Amino acid sequence: MPGENLTRDEARERAGLLRVEGYDVALDLRSAVGEGEAAQTFRSRTTVRFTCAEPGAASFADLVAPSVTAVTLNGRELDPAEVFDGTRIALADLAAENTLVVDARCAYSRTGEGLHRFVDPEDGEVYLYTQYEPADARRVFANFEQPDLKAPFRFEVTAPDGWVVLSNGAQVGEPEDGTYRFAETRPISTYITAVVAGPYHYVSDTYRRTLADGTELEIPLGALCRKGLARHFDPEDIFTVTKQGLDFFHDHFDYPYPFGKYDQAFVPEYNIGAMENPGCVTFREEFVFRGKVTDASYERRASVILHEMAHMWFGDLVTMRWWDDLWLKESFADFMGALSLVEATRFTNGWITFANGRKAWAYRADQLPSTHPVTADIRDLEDAKLNFDGITYAKGAAVLKQLVAYVGRDAFLEGARRYFKRHAYGNTRLADLLSVLEETSGRDLATWSRAWLETAGVNALTPQVTYDAEGRITELTIQQEAVSERPELRPHRVAVGLYRREGADGALVRYARAELDVSGPSTVVTELTGAERPELVLVNDDDLTYCKVRFDERSLATLRGHLGEITEPLSRALCWSAVWGLTRDGLMPARDYLALVLSFAGRESDVGVLQTLHAQARYALTHYTAAGHRDLAARELAQGALHELRLAEPGSGHQLSWARFFASVATTAADLQLLQGLLDGTARIDGLDVDQELRWTFLEPLAAHGAADEAAIDAELRRDDTASGRRHHVRCLAARPSPEVNARAWADVVESDALSNALVEATISGLVQANQRELLAPYAPKYFAAIERVWRERSIEIGMAVVRGLFPMLQGDQETLDAADAWLTEHSSAPPALRRLVSEARDDLARALRAQACDTQAAR
Repeated sequence: MPGENLTRDEARERAGLLRVEGYDVALDLRSAVGEGEAAQTFRSRTTVRFTCAEPGAASFADLVAPSVTAVTLNGRELDPAEVFDGTRIALADLAAENTLVVDARCAYSRTGEGLHRFVDPEDGEVYLYTQYEPADARRVFANFEQPDLKAPFRFEVTAPDGWVVLSNGAQVGEPEDGTYRFAETRPISTYITAVVAGPYHYVSDTYRRTLADGTELEIPLGALCRKGLARHFDPEDIFTVTKQGLDFFHDHFDYPYPFGKYDQAFVPEYNIGAMENPGCVTFREEFVFRGKVTDASYERRASVILHEMAHMWFGDLVTMRWWDDLWLKESFADFMGALSLVEATRFTNGWITFANGRKAWAYRADQLPSTHPVTADIRDLEDAKLNFDGITYAKGAAVLKQLVAYVGRDAFLEGARRYFKRHAYGNTRLADLLSVLEETSGRDLATWSRAWLETAGVNALTPQVTYDAEGRITELTIQQEAVSERPELRPHRVAVGLYRREGADGALVRYARAELDVSGPSTVVTELTGAERPELVLVNDDDLTYCKVRFDERSLATLRGHLGEITEPLSRALCWSAVWGLTRDGLMPARDYLALVLSFAGRESDVGVLQTLHAQARYALTHYTAAGHRDLAARELAQGALHELRLAEPGSGHQLSWARFFASVATTAADLQLLQGLLDGTARIDGLDVDQELRWTFLEPLAAHGAADEAAIDAELRRDDTASGRRHHVRCLAARPSPEVNARAWADVVESDALSNALVEATISGLVQANQRELLAPYAPKYFAAIERVWRERSIEIGMAVVRGLFPMLQGDQETLDAADAWLTEHSSAPPALRRLVSEARDDLARALRAQACDTQAAR
């Protein structure tokens, strides 16, 4: 029988044969509070009713479980030893109407896949939650694990006394003998079913709205987290954003929220940001802030809340047929999440974050060898797992933003409304969406779709300007380029802004703007002919399209001297994004980019943009700066960061951001002494509250540079012996510069599966320190020798963490690049998903070497 990695062809064949009428799933989770082997598995009993189009045919159900106790098909008992192979249950001689009953022992997870079990070290309490996407419901109950076999679900869960137990549907009645029963859902896919159980701290509220027909809509709201985080929980803000989002989507979608209640659970050791389980959305608990954070963190949380809420319609109500069209839910959720954030909440600058941060993720992904069209070719589940990427999310959202400009907002939203009503509780493909948008807009979208959804790659747009003797523009053209491997030139709707310095302060302000369609290799901007000579020409002003922005020489010189003087925050963010793109492409020396950050980041008003600049500067220092210049660049960055830290408004988010950045680049004895002083109270910066989270932030560089030993790290844990504190403790211990420490951390991650997903992540993060290249060098060959075994033996989530996190990127040399090439050559038959990860990391390294060469050349 086929294995665990379901293919598209298998799913298509099964969908043509079966229709699922309903599931009854009973889970007994009382074993979760046990000890030893007793706490490793739970009982799962599933009854599934389905029809078969060809009586007498054979098919299979999915189940990943340590053991199966009993299988009954249409009253006929089947021998589990004969029909269950560890991942699938063979179903022969199907009738027209069938009932399958499977009684199994399923395993609790420590990797965040399936039913995850977490023991809180602070109080010993046990917390459970499920995470399935794309196909891990089969780790919890037997099912037909593919998105186009939707069905209603009834769950019942038996749990220890005193627990909060939630599922997609509302609880029906009071629990009897510890068993909670939940209302039957509407037809949904297996991957968005959910169970959350444990002694969670639960807060409730209600959303009310009068619908257009006069009926009253009432949605019970819930928000929950671990008891240990309750003192940090701010459900009021979560409910505020939730209600604002529900108002926005009801105003625009004309389809009432279809799933009854709306719980939002913030859960521990979560692998992703959040998951759109209807009626029971799950989030990583890091969105419960233990210390002071910037407004950007609250904006990010609100954005995720709204992204998941958009999925209730795009993804849950209407679901893609197969993972090829994953973008049908993720791109729309990303776009609608950003739109609702800006128009319905206090975060009115959300498009700046989208332009500067979210799209940077897309631009990186779209230049990797693994880039793919927005609508992708997904052969199997491993392909699907890796396609939750910057293209599917952020590029798709950017493309949709342009589509709205192309067809008009009213036509776009009317298309969405028809889409929901036409395909409610069903499954769709790209053609289904395009057809309704063509209806509402009157446009033929086939050409647009081929250019933007069905081809990969990002175009570069560069202005070319000529002037007359009086300094006025005689011709401004936009040159469009593509790389040879992906030569598609696309139609773009763009704005072109002309900027000059004005006033006593020399502010860079826009004095002319033209909006036009760009197509082909060269487009003339006729509207700007005759305009006075600009100091800066900004292509894609207002961020209407998806492209790399380039500059003419005069504009680039202006940015080098005056980037921080651009008055419009979005335009300034776009320029920051563009110069980062130049740096990544080896067209601007890393030292020049760092000089821009040192000169102008202190003037940045948007704290989210500032934090992005800090992250990019740190990456440029580590990977793009010439080796011989790196130490000096680090000292200059730390000095600049400390200068801005002391200048920042006391108690502000900017001050906190500069404090974190300073800690991340601190290297000298004086820098480390200041960090130690801030920890022990002998040093002080006005307004800077060194709370527990910031303490750990300061302690890690001290550990990494050998200035904090195990005793100091253990002492910090005694101050913060919580789940979060344990993760920080593990990371700081792994950061110490010692061969013995390196060997232990490597063994914990690569040779053992004892650590949970969160502690694997913390160990890798601690081990990979930029100042320890020589210590880590021996692990480069070990990495290439181990990864195929790790991929084979560990779950895909842990495998991804190890393969990505331990790639020897820090070696930053040709020898490592050659080793990666050799591995790819010698392992041509390795799983495609593994090869993709190595190929992506190899490409990042090759890019880093090109950038270092550019930086070296600049010093000559």
